[in-house]
Amino acid sequence: MDSTFLQERITITKALIVAYEDAIAFLIANPTETYRLDTGQTVQSVTRHNIEQLQTGLDSLYNRLCVFQTRLTGSGSGIALPVY
Repeated sequence: MDSTFLQERITITKALIVAYEDAIAFLIANPTETYRLDTGQTVQSVTRHNIEQLQTGLDSLYNRLCVFQTRLTGSGSGIALPVY
């Protein structure tokens, strides 16, 4: 993958993370309200009952961001085990 493509994906993913965090924060502060979540691709109304779903989506977005950043920078983590 080229670096321009990965950087675009990182930018989009960061914007989605902010949108999900804003929705969760609003619903926690205003539990009787609905929130209009606009991801740029879809628009949906979410309520307090959707917080768990939103949190799962947010966790997924953070994982995606880590993968894209690792691919972009070439740095990653690994587990080394002793060889006997």
